[in-house]
Amino acid sequence: MRVVIAEDLALLREGLIRLLEGHDFTVVAAVESGPELRDALLEHRPDVAVVDVRLPPTFTDEGLQAAIQARGSIPGLPVLVLSQHVEQLYARELLSDDRGAVGYLLKDRVFDVGQFIDAVRRVAAGGTAMDPAVISQLLAKRADDGPLASLTPREREVLGEMAEGRSNTAIASRLFITDKAVSKHINNIFTKLDLPPSNDDSRRVLAVLAYLNTR
Repeated sequence: MRVVIAEDLALLREGLIRLLEGHDFTVVAAVESGPELRDALLEHRPDVAVVDVRLPPTFTDEGLQAAIQARGSIPGLPVLVLSQHVEQLYARELLSDDRGAVGYLLKDRVFDVGQFIDAVRRVAAGGTAMDPAVISQLLAKRADDGPLASLTPREREVLGEMAEGRSNTAIASRLFITDKAVSKHINNIFTKLDLPPSNDDSRRVLAVLAYLNTR
């Protein structure tokens, strides 16, 4: 699987290269600035890009903007964003594209190798990989707004698990409830958020995230 990495810190960039190559990925480019990232994505059209949000020359949102521009030219280009902090604006902008194949992780998740590699593979396969801290803040931001306010605490827990891309069975296991209870909670969530049901887990998660992304 071919990967483009964008990270301005040399030690972290080299660490990502070794980590990914040690798990059967091929790093076709490792760059340190926004313009280099944009060029690398368009040239190599990788299976997935692992992108730091803040890159030279501005150290604001260069990495994210380069990735979004590349997705405009290569629809559905898988992008996993890394950030030092939960940047809600960046998360919302990334999630505004409903084609999937997106992820947002805090950089300290890289130290959990299994979780990080799973996230890269999930995004490359067209799914989503959202950091629990990001989901928690998005939920908190909307907790007193509109239909989300009508969700029960348990439904919010289920929604957070859905947003991380977990199946009904995985949610049941994590929350120590039955599959039937999970299905009931999910049906209630869709009803309260006025979202159409879907048998496609990825589309289901994206629909929920798209809703959370609205102002």
